[in-house]
Amino acid sequence: MSLKVNLRHLEEDSLHLKGELPVEELDLGITDEMIAVKKPVQYDLEVEEVAHGVLVQGKLELTLDCQCVRCLKSFEKTIVLPNWTLHLPLEGEEKTTVENDCIDLTPFAREDMLLEFPRHPLCKADCGGLKKNRRGKAETSPPAWNELDKLNF
Repeated sequence: MSLKVNLRHLEEDSLHLKGELPVEELDLGITDEMIAVKKPVQYDLEVEEVAHGVLVQGKLELTLDCQCVRCLKSFEKTIVLPNWTLHLPLEGEEKTTVENDCIDLTPFAREDMLLEFPRHPLCKADCGGLKKNRRGKAETSPPAWNELDKLNF
């Protein structure tokens, strides 16, 4: 179910839309191995008809499952668009597509959400990355031998 608005419902009054949009409906096409989306988009929107167009205002929220590019640790990052605003003209050269008296907000939400994705996800800004041992190999956790290496004989 995509995020559609029936224009006939806007003739009398504005609409309040609140709910979840399944990730499959967004069709994000993510190719980054460090980012996955498993949870639905949360939306809370107010839609109203304005002069020769539709105005959408509200909040979009999406949680990403990320892997840090420095230390490879898994973490969640929430993208929030608290004041998302969209104006869709219904007339003129740039008019939006209307099918069966409905307009689909999904492509516009997808585009704005993708623009907020991190290019290089970091678990924290000052992440030190993977630690290297004496042989130059990366360690994900310190080996038990580190304490013995500190002993002076």
